[in-house]
Amino acid sequence: MKREGAESESQNKSTRRTSIGEGRPSQRRTVSQSTPCECGATEWDEDPVRGETYCGVCGNVAEENAIDPGAEWTNYSDGADRSRVGAPIRDSLSDKGLNTSISRSDISGSGAARHGIKGSDAKHWRRRALIDERSKTRSSRSRNLTKAMQFIRDRGGLPPALVEEAARLYRHAADAGIVTGRSIRGVSAACVYIAARQARLPRKIEEIAVAFDMDTEMGHKELKRTIRLAARCLNAHHVSGPGEYLDRFHSDLGLPAPVLGEANYLWDRVSESMEWQGKKPAGVAGVMLYKAAQSRGHPRTQSEICEVVGVSEVTLRGLLRILESLLSQLGEAPSN
Repeated sequence: MKREGAESESQNKSTRRTSIGEGRPSQRRTVSQSTPCECGATEWDEDPVRGETYCGVCGNVAEENAIDPGAEWTNYSDGADRSRVGAPIRDSLSDKGLNTSISRSDISGSGAARHGIKGSDAKHWRRRALIDERSKTRSSRSRNLTKAMQFIRDRGGLPPALVEEAARLYRHAADAGIVTGRSIRGVSAACVYIAARQARLPRKIEEIAVAFDMDTEMGHKELKRTIRLAARCLNAHHVSGPGEYLDRFHSDLGLPAPVLGEANYLWDRVSESMEWQGKKPAGVAGVMLYKAAQSRGHPRTQSEICEVVGVSEVTLRGLLRILESLLSQLGEAPSN
């Protein structure tokens, strides 16, 4: 088989010959022809688009549908480098996982013997590892990020995807100047709370405060102020509703599935009422589960509900009166 325009190609072959994938970091060529062509020439060229190897003189196609054994240089980002090696970037690491480190296991014991490090050289390698570690946190911003990311990973109690989202929120907060003059612990806790709230998997402020050792009165006030400020600066204004707490409280109370369905049904019936304005969403969710558990024959005491929800029994009884009043207006007789 001959390629069309072989003569014109041979005249311009010096200007047409380029390496496969010009501009790529590296790639192996797929020329497999080592014998002369039918015309006696050995000037083989490649067409990477069509996967052909052909003679640059007469245009004879010697190989079709060639397999490229090189790397798949598909670029899914905006960068110029299309290589896809190494672990992905992680915002929850202070250096985003791009730095290298000297592992202790590589300079001691069997690791040192494997790498040819003698006992007399071990102390020098330990010193190099220490200097390398210190060089990564030389600036105050690097030290703060390291501490904040450790807080978010270890104390946030979030799924991996939300850990990354909380880390991104913290970085945006640092760029906006929210961290300046405030505790790293408080801003980290606020970012964890906002990330969970935005994902509609809300956490109670009391729970976040305990996890971040801010369960004092001053700690609660600081956390609430920081959450309001961060939400305003980061444009994260989603307000959690009672329906978002039902799944979690249902699981914590160990109730069967029909109770959750009944609680969702009750909330759908009364959610449009203005009576719930200003009421704590977790408390409203608790009273829905309390009422649904009674209706479905799996009752829980008010103290059990309040312990999980985080409200007082007086508050729960007040919310229960509102719920029963709304149900009676809708034509449903309240149950004792």
